[in-house]
Amino acid sequence: MSYQPFPLIEISGTPTERGRSYGAQATERIHKGAGHYVEQIRKMGLTQEDMGRLIAAFLPTVKEFDPAYAEEMAGIAEGAKIELEAILLLNCRTEILQLARRHAGLLDEPDGCTGAVILPEASLNGELIHGQNWDWKAECVETAVVLRIRREDGPDLMTFTEAGALARAGFNATGVAITANYLESDLDYTQEGIPLPLIRRKVLECEHLADAIRAVACTPKSASNNMILSARDGFAIDFECAPNEAFAIRPENGLIVHANHWNSPVALSKVKDAGILSTPESYYRDWRVRQHLEKKLGKLTVDDLREAFFDDFLTPYSVCRPPRPSHAGNISSTVAMILMRPAAGIMEVAPMPSRNREFTTYTLETRARKGLPDTREAAE
Repeated sequence: MSYQPFPLIEISGTPTERGRSYGAQATERIHKGAGHYVEQIRKMGLTQEDMGRLIAAFLPTVKEFDPAYAEEMAGIAEGAKIELEAILLLNCRTEILQLARRHAGLLDEPDGCTGAVILPEASLNGELIHGQNWDWKAECVETAVVLRIRREDGPDLMTFTEAGALARAGFNATGVAITANYLESDLDYTQEGIPLPLIRRKVLECEHLADAIRAVACTPKSASNNMILSARDGFAIDFECAPNEAFAIRPENGLIVHANHWNSPVALSKVKDAGILSTPESYYRDWRVRQHLEKKLGKLTVDDLREAFFDDFLTPYSVCRPPRPSHAGNISSTVAMILMRPAAGIMEVAPMPSRNREFTTYTLETRARKGLPDTREAAE
């Protein structure tokens, strides 16, 4: 079976203009993605009224966090000729789906994902490499896009995301990058917080990694999540985030590797890892990726990370997951493999990598941080 590359959507202008352009260019994928989640929520037993109230409750949170995000979402809805509630659903889908599942007494369904960073000291040419496998619903191979945003009020950015959402994994023109992995704890949904795609978008809008760290570590969340941040200059840090606290994990041997279980001893002294039921294979997925990479420390390239993410040990519960029924009753898969070289401004993405090894390359022009000399030559 052949898989089409994820379409590149380029947008610019004011938040409303960006949204309209985004919605118009990704209309089919937005409708398909929103329709998929609406149908899933209906199957959980929620009425149309219940669903509407659940989704609409997130709009004040979005507006309070950043009014421009609410404007952009309204523009997306207008451009795609779809209700604003559908765009809210796509941007708050982790929180909405899990709240709906808990309302129905069903198991949580994790995004999965295995992420990694190779720091310059571990790579062949002194380049930072950052990537992940995105594990989620197999249907999303037809609903994701690569979004390139031209901005007048900050660095341009590029993100792989579900169509209609503001961000997921990506990097910006100053070399700040992010990937994210599902985590679950006993503190989830005990407080109101900011939907995760909005936090990731905020990271990608940051001129400097320090501001990105603040956005991840200090923004309250409804649910746990793991976020890996990196800077093209040669630094990376992992934050295991509970709703009310973030726990930092530093690189080991020039590597960060993370799957879907908690690792920080401090975190484990404060929260209960509630994700073992849905992602028991997480305990060897990160181990397998690290095994692959540690064999070539100091000589690693993007192709080495690619091969590590293709690992099929103990398939179908593997790093590269073929489509299979999940514990929650859906078809789960590694939907995409994303490989980023932020200093070079390159993102490579392969849809459904368990069945397809064809990558598409997407590029973003890079620049120096404001007021500082460009450090790209040293990284390249």
